[in-house]
Amino acid sequence: QVQLVESGGGLVQAGGSLRVSCAASGLTFSMCAMGWFRQAPGKEREFVAAIGRSATSTLYADSVKGRFTISRDNAKNTVYLQMNSLKLEDTAVYYCAADRSRLWLGVRYADYDYWGQGTQVTVSS
Repeated sequence: QVQLVESGGGLVQAGGSLRVSCAASGLTFSMCAMGWFRQAPGKEREFVAAIGRSATSTLYADSVKGRFTISRDNAKNTVYLQMNSLKLEDTAVYYCAADRSRLWLGVRYADYDYWGQGTQVTVSS
């Protein structure tokens, strides 16, 4: 049974930093591209960042480029999202996702096969 479990969310002031993690089990993690998405209240889920199987390729949404960094540790079956210079508009539930089949980095919900339950990130003024 595949499980993706996010952690590390919380409340942070604008301008601060936070790192969220996603621990994977039940799949061959090193063979999966991994992504982070987020969903704010009343909005659609949107792509944030993705990382390839060997971490040599990454992709970011324009809204987070230069502020967020995605990374992975294949030995720990874990993907991370380091978020710096957080803004009020970064407030959302953050979801990690696994793509077991594509050779390119997906940015659509449908590109990913497995999803975590999400972790809340709230940025306050």
